[in-house]
Amino acid sequence: MSIVRRIGASPKERGSASGQTCPDIFELSDGNFAVIGTESTAVLDDELPADAGRADYERIVVISRETLIRAKAEIPDA
Repeated sequence: MSIVRRIGASPKERGSASGQTCPDIFELSDGNFAVIGTESTAVLDDELPADAGRADYERIVVISRETLIRAKAEIPDA
């Protein structure tokens, strides 16, 4: 598995001064996506709907609205 490409604008394009410490979305060689965001499992775990689940090895990660909106056009439909 490897990173194929960034999805959406880079952190620097979204206004990060350093361009190195902001949320990001990447498409992986296996077709999955990787997300860099703020780890928020402890805060949001009890807020999950009854029909949602999280395995012990999974984490809830928050990315900014701008990150996802700017990536939307590059997310494949299928």
